[in-house]
Amino acid sequence: MTKKYLIIGNPVSHSLSPKIHNYWFKQNKMNSVYEKKELAEKELPDIIQNIRNGEISGINVTVPFKQKIIPFLDKLSKLAKKTQSVNTVYLKDNEVVGDNTDVYGFEQSIKKTGIELNDKVALILGAGGVVPSIISALEGLFLRKIYITNRTFKKAKQLQEKYPNLEIVKWGELVKFDIIINAISVGLRVEDKLDLDLKKINEKKFFFDTIYNPPETDFLNKAKINGHLTMNGKFMLIYQAQKAFELWHGLLPDVNEKFLNIFTND
Repeated sequence: MTKKYLIIGNPVSHSLSPKIHNYWFKQNKMNSVYEKKELAEKELPDIIQNIRNGEISGINVTVPFKQKIIPFLDKLSKLAKKTQSVNTVYLKDNEVVGDNTDVYGFEQSIKKTGIELNDKVALILGAGGVVPSIISALEGLFLRKIYITNRTFKKAKQLQEKYPNLEIVKWGELVKFDIIINAISVGLRVEDKLDLDLKKINEKKFFFDTIYNPPETDFLNKAKINGHLTMNGKFMLIYQAQKAFELWHGLLPDVNEKFLNIFTND
């Protein structure tokens, strides 16, 4: 019987996850298929029930359900509990487990650049579903300071309560940083613009966007024009997928040059 896996979210049409996982299924001769499914929030309990009864073997979770799915799960991994953010779900010992591979994905993508963040300063834009994972990853990379700014102060404050070392910056204000991370979904459409003035940043900095499709958002485009280093979220996607694949199948698939040539040149 073919095992079925899904990426769920809203929107989800831009996702490259099916292409990645189906490539690994074929490479490892697995009788499995991975598809995308756009959901309404009210459909979350049904999806979890489908995992419980074996109709679906696993799901990845993207915007806006990384927190919203938690009440329907039986158990959280240690990392999912810490971040209160779930992007990978599976059945283990008759319990539906929520896990987090975004932390691993972000860490590995940063390590791939060779950029050393030890004792550096980060500024995070946004306070949504993936941000707790980014904060946890940055803490593991031993940054000296992490700032956060969000249009809604309340959401930033909630994160600060969970991560006391965070410092909140008023939206629109920029502090001195070494790396700036866009974790806002503004940018999923090519015409989306981020209302921040980046021209004031004189020294060369590292701009990271969690969005990977389109490959160059307005945020990254402006940074590139101004001579900064840039990276989109494609490597984060690849490495979180690699870890999710291992959780589901007990096998860590290759992210070799052949694979990267296929998936980073799209």
